[in-house]
Amino acid sequence: MEEFSPEQKEQARRIFAGPCDFMWGSADLKQLPPPEFNEVAFAGRSNVGKSSLVNALTGRSTLAKTSNTPGRTQQLNFFNLGGLLYLVDMPGYGYAKVSKEVREQWDHLIFEYLRGRPNLRSVLILIDSRHGLKESDIHLMDLLDKAAVNYRIVLTKCDKASQKEREAMIQKITQILVKHPAAFPSIAITSSETGEGMDVLRTVLINL
Repeated sequence: MEEFSPEQKEQARRIFAGPCDFMWGSADLKQLPPPEFNEVAFAGRSNVGKSSLVNALTGRSTLAKTSNTPGRTQQLNFFNLGGLLYLVDMPGYGYAKVSKEVREQWDHLIFEYLRGRPNLRSVLILIDSRHGLKESDIHLMDLLDKAAVNYRIVLTKCDKASQKEREAMIQKITQILVKHPAAFPSIAITSSETGEGMDVLRTVLINL
């Protein structure tokens, strides 16, 4: 992950502590908001911690709804960060306690959005630090490679893994990233519970 000065981190902190409001929910690609701002999308398997990460980045507890039930987020949720950036909380992919038809609808929404959104600056692919990359994550990475949309791996729930486990996971994923041309080469380490890594990730997003 990049190195930033204390001044850059403080500027990013102030921006994320400012206005950030739910603006739009889209369950259909025809309902997307106008591409007025740059966007960063949060993608990941069901229950990986996307909504918790959005809340932690903005210092709020209820901005994005969280649930222990996989698949709760069933649409693209757009949050307006101070008129500077859209944060897009995406439906979880992979396992969810829903019908195959509903899962396929979610997958279509996710993949078509990623493929065709002109103002999408980056995708954060959230990976549970205890479980690593799964087949559905690799599938998304392949799609983003083909669409030439840059993406970054963000390890979540790092407070639940030991330092040794973290290092082993980082090494394993880094070896995979070199085979993916659209992937950013380094990995972000985060915990929504402890706040670890939030200052760096905020600064990364502002500097995109």
